[in-house]
Amino acid sequence: MSNRNGMEEKIARINELYHKSKAEGLTEAEKKEQAALRSEYIANMRANLRGQLDHIDIQEKDGSITNLGEKYGKKGTH
Repeated sequence: MSNRNGMEEKIARINELYHKSKAEGLTEAEKKEQAALRSEYIANMRANLRGQLDHIDIQEKDGSITNLGEKYGKKGTH
């Protein structure tokens, strides 16, 4: 299973748990699973955004190039 498919399955499970929580409620184990899946999803989204920012360059008015990852992130450390 690829990482993308794995995340798609986790998102489907997050949605399934959400709908179950609204319809009938969740067990304590399901609440813990939901929280863990949400945390993993958020961490994955942040990592993807950081990776995208690391590869964006902006040309300043003076002609210089600024890399957003170097300016705002931790390029090369994740």
